[in-house]
Amino acid sequence: MRAIILLTAALAAATACATNSALAQQAGPHSGHGNTSAAYPAAADIHQEQKHAPNLADHVMDHDHPLAMVRLDQLEARENDGGALEGDAWYGNDRDKLWLKADWERGDGDTEKAELQALYSRAIAPYWDLQMGVRHDFEAESSSRNWATIGLNGLAPYFFEINPALFVGDNGDSALRLQAEYELLFTQRWILSPEFEADVFGQNDREAGTGAGLTNVEVGLRLRYEITPQFAPYFGVHYEKKFGNAADFARDDGESVSGTSWVIGLRTWF
Repeated sequence: MRAIILLTAALAAATACATNSALAQQAGPHSGHGNTSAAYPAAADIHQEQKHAPNLADHVMDHDHPLAMVRLDQLEARENDGGALEGDAWYGNDRDKLWLKADWERGDGDTEKAELQALYSRAIAPYWDLQMGVRHDFEAESSSRNWATIGLNGLAPYFFEINPALFVGDNGDSALRLQAEYELLFTQRWILSPEFEADVFGQNDREAGTGAGLTNVEVGLRLRYEITPQFAPYFGVHYEKKFGNAADFARDDGESVSGTSWVIGLRTWF
């Protein structure tokens, strides 16, 4: 009798283990915080600190109350009297947010780019937000320009952060921008971040120095050390090149069409 009872208990335990294993397999990847953290360790640190950032895996799941965040991806000095400030701020819940994006670059003592975007963002799928709004270009040597914009912001497979955007200007001008970034963790604190950006315009604009077709490409490689997840100094290298008519305009003005510079800066958020 005792042997029968022990055998019955063993069979019950085995059945429970098999059921749990099957449920775990059905859950699959991205089904919970644990899996996401294992696949994307950088996100795990941010999860612990900021309680679900907008670009993380489960940001559409469990928050209805408003949150806010300010992030400076690049606050840096560059060679040859250059510098850059790139950052954003958002306020909202998991599905709906208001974004402000700022991008300023300086080279050889002159402002090369200064723009501000105000966007409405809505989560349309896990990992992806649809964003639309307006962009204003601050031009020092020509008329400032306004654009309507629509784009996507999210994580592609293998955790590439992708941000494509289409712009339509006041006079029917058009432009397309593609930004991509990846984070490669050497350790939990040392993180290498390759970045890519390309701008394509639909028309020539001599005053703005942009040409029809591919106008410019920027590539960056930055190595940061996270003293805390919110405070990470970095150094790296930045390369940019102009193409087509934009390069011709630059040559006519006596400007260089390409350049490489060392950078040092700070990445922070709060």
